[in-house]
Amino acid sequence: MDKQSCTITGCTPQRFKFKYNEEAPLCQAIKAAIAEEIKRLYTEGVKLFYVGCAVGVDTWAAETVLDLKKQANFADIELFCAIAFPEQTDRFTAGQKKRNQHILSQCTYKEVINNHFSPVAYKRLNYYMIDRSQHLIAVYDQDKSERSGLVQTVNYAIKKNLHITFIHPDTAQKSDYTP
Repeated sequence: MDKQSCTITGCTPQRFKFKYNEEAPLCQAIKAAIAEEIKRLYTEGVKLFYVGCAVGVDTWAAETVLDLKKQANFADIELFCAIAFPEQTDRFTAGQKKRNQHILSQCTYKEVINNHFSPVAYKRLNYYMIDRSQHLIAVYDQDKSERSGLVQTVNYAIKKNLHITFIHPDTAQKSDYTP
């Protein structure tokens, strides 16, 4: 795909002060920051947004893109759902599975990246999305001492010279990294 694109990722819900409470003011502020950044990138020519279909940030970003697509001035925005492996949702709650199924039924593109779970399945997923993007939105506090797939993904995006917008998970404040 030759379109300008952006990957959206973030820390897991357990990392947030509000955990899974999406009604919490901080969660609402993070969702608003994600939406604001998607809209800003869209006005700059980014039409395709990648998510990895995880619970939390990926779900919120996907739902934001799908909500924007319903508006006439965002009609050509596209959502690409990259799925780590076929059983990715096996540990989701019933509600999380229902949201995921709705997203997958409405997205523009979807692709399963690995045939089955393996220790590197999520790394391959994240690298797949970064390799196809020029931008990254990361809900991440930039704690370099942390060891996680999110840190690995951000470091790979830096190596690939992506423009990165960080949204802090404790404040919803944005900061930019430009190569």
